[in-house]
Amino acid sequence: MLTITGAELRRFLRDRSNIFFVFIFPLLLVVVIGSQFGSSATTGRVSIAGEDGPLRQAIVTELEASQSAVAFGDWDDIVEEVSRGRTTVGLRFPDGSNAAFTAGQPVELEMLPSSQSASIAVQQIIRAAVDKVELDRAQVTALVTRGVTAPAAQSAIETARTQVTAPTVQVEDVDELAQEFSGLGQFDLGASSMVLLFTFLSSLAGSATLIQARRQGVIARALAAPVSNTQVLLGQAGGRFTIALFQALYIAVATALLFGVDWGNLWLTALVLVAFSAVSAGAAMVLGSLIDNEGAASGVGVGLGLVMAGLGGGMVPLELFSDTLRTVSKLTPHAWAYEAFAEIQRHNGTLVDILPQLAALTVMAVVALVVGAWLLRRSLARAM
Repeated sequence: MLTITGAELRRFLRDRSNIFFVFIFPLLLVVVIGSQFGSSATTGRVSIAGEDGPLRQAIVTELEASQSAVAFGDWDDIVEEVSRGRTTVGLRFPDGSNAAFTAGQPVELEMLPSSQSASIAVQQIIRAAVDKVELDRAQVTALVTRGVTAPAAQSAIETARTQVTAPTVQVEDVDELAQEFSGLGQFDLGASSMVLLFTFLSSLAGSATLIQARRQGVIARALAAPVSNTQVLLGQAGGRFTIALFQALYIAVATALLFGVDWGNLWLTALVLVAFSAVSAGAAMVLGSLIDNEGAASGVGVGLGLVMAGLGGGMVPLELFSDTLRTVSKLTPHAWAYEAFAEIQRHNGTLVDILPQLAALTVMAVVALVVGAWLLRRSLARAM
């Protein structure tokens, strides 16, 4: 049984088409989703050109403090980036701006906004940064005009700031949807979604190897050896399960190492991955036993995998679903696994908290594996 399981995993890894779809593509999607929708994503990208000096450095410091991504370059290149939507706002410091700033004279900066939806917000952030720098400079200038040297004025202002209690603002969030996603890292949501999507997708698409084993007589030759039907069935089920679990663990480990994804309690996360992989393995056995053509199985597997992932929260968070659609999503294993991950990652859930989800996944796995084994046994008996 273990030999058959290992052989199935090696066949899966030797398929060169899997190099992209198993190892690279899932991580690319995690990056895309995290950069667009991650809660820790930057507020926008500001590209800066022009004269460097105290004024530019002060404004850059304020922009970075507001979590805006700051880049530098030639103004002509920045204009092209803005027009193509590669940067949110372009900001240019004209020649002589630093001398004017140091002398306390007015300075005009050129701001070029893009058509992105975040452009208005980024423009306000830039204005706030400029206002902050302007206020700091006005304080120093006020003291200098009264006979205080510039270094002494700056030092006095810094000392005064440490002695003043800053006003505080208490914000009460009444948005339940915002509360649900609060605390998530930039790539956390995308990583859990991609685990569900690609684990199930790879399993269904990999059912073609089961069809090849039947059509090419691999299973028949295995049965000619001193191997029982039960051992062959368990080996095939183990192969499907190992492939699914390998895909799930790869995405989980890679996203944790590369993107700092917080999976919460690792033991509970592993339990969810094992249960979901078992369901995926059973589904692959059912599909590989019902269809006799590898191309058709791959097509049906990809289509079915995408539909179930979309319905179960693998593409759009379940929290955005209507009540009716949320109820329908319970028919998929993705929805139960999504809820388990949400409980573990966002609410520090315990084993008791995710028991309903684990129970549902376990029942689905048992049913899928039993039906898949029965269908495979029947197809082998028919072929012999």
